[in-house]
Amino acid sequence: MTPISETILKSWQVRKTKAQKSAFIRFLQDHFPELQVQEHKKNRNLVLGDISTAKVVLTAHYDTCARLPFPNFITPLNIWAYLGYQLLIVVPFIALMFLVEALVSPLVQDNRLSLLVGYFAMLGSMFYLLMGGPANPYTANDNTSGVITLLELYQAMPPQQRGRVAIVLFDNEENGLLGSKAFYKAHKQEAWKEKLLFNFDCVSDGDTLLFVLNKAGMAGWGDTVRAAFPATDAKQVRVESSSKAFYPSDQANFPTNCAVSSMKTHKLLGLYMDKIHTPEDRYFDTRNIEFLTAGTLRLLDSLPE
Repeated sequence: MTPISETILKSWQVRKTKAQKSAFIRFLQDHFPELQVQEHKKNRNLVLGDISTAKVVLTAHYDTCARLPFPNFITPLNIWAYLGYQLLIVVPFIALMFLVEALVSPLVQDNRLSLLVGYFAMLGSMFYLLMGGPANPYTANDNTSGVITLLELYQAMPPQQRGRVAIVLFDNEENGLLGSKAFYKAHKQEAWKEKLLFNFDCVSDGDTLLFVLNKAGMAGWGDTVRAAFPATDAKQVRVESSSKAFYPSDQANFPTNCAVSSMKTHKLLGLYMDKIHTPEDRYFDTRNIEFLTAGTLRLLDSLPE
């Protein structure tokens, strides 16, 4: 990796508060003076290149999630396991709602009001824990890996490739894809259906690189992606349609898209991702970054002049 990437992995994994994001932006601009900060509805999205002329837009989110007591467990090819896990997470919050309702009920002597208080206690605790809580101290996979992949790519690109691509670091993905949504609205006049948005989110922990393309992405770019990212002895590749694989991230706000992530494999669950949103998110496989950098450069080489 380049020295800039090594510094980010060592010293810049936390980017949650406004001050932390501002400091990170200044760090990037010291190394990339051409970096544009585009503010869209309190989201600061960071851009390298020209969106209007880009044929491919490479993206990742740079904000940091809150620290959770449980991982965000994703099984993109097993929706029932994913939903079951989400329901399991909700159980303690429902228990909290009924506990608060039981404590408040004798005080207000109104069952509807006490239930409403319990309901808002549940929502407030969920909001604080998932979004407003303290920053996760380690974000090697989610999403320092995506940020580093983009910067490694940008530094490796020859001038002719930089003219055909734009790089965007999205803000506030962890708060509900807000940065990418605002970015799309601000640039709605662009011919997004003709551009492939290639989103790197959690790409450093797992030996299977998963590419999930939506219908338009698969129709226009599926063969190109397969050719650009051949499997190796160390790394497997899965190219799937979003009708078969589920991956929640910023690409969902764009009409022609591909989500890129790295996965582990379980005999029963299939592909899965764990550890993210917890302090255990420390694993960073540089081979994944090298694999994705080389493959993306091949993809850009295949673009017509």
